[in-house]
Amino acid sequence: MSDERAAPETTGVGVELLATVDLGPEIQGMEGRQLRTRRVTIEPGGVFGPVHDHRGRPGTVYVLQGTITDHRDGITTDYGPGLGWPEDRNTVHWLENRGTVPAIEISVDVVSNE
Repeated sequence: MSDERAAPETTGVGVELLATVDLGPEIQGMEGRQLRTRRVTIEPGGVFGPVHDHRGRPGTVYVLQGTITDHRDGITTDYGPGLGWPEDRNTVHWLENRGTVPAIEISVDVVSNE
């Protein structure tokens, strides 16, 4: 599935919230925002979709196990353990696990408290 417009809905994905920090008291101008850390598991054949962007919620991803295929701008990129990617305001993508073992990532992003 390399066509971004054909990205299926999310299936086979588990998300565990690991930690949050309210950024308002920490950094002036960050009221209503939090730093969030999650562990995301994508089962073999699983999809983290549909196509979504990261406007207003920048972050980074680090792969712990398996391989995650990132689909963006008509290009697919595989990320294995020890690799990761940034997700900024220009990121429009979806993810899948084409492998045979669960893919596990750590995702850290800035999100709205609401």
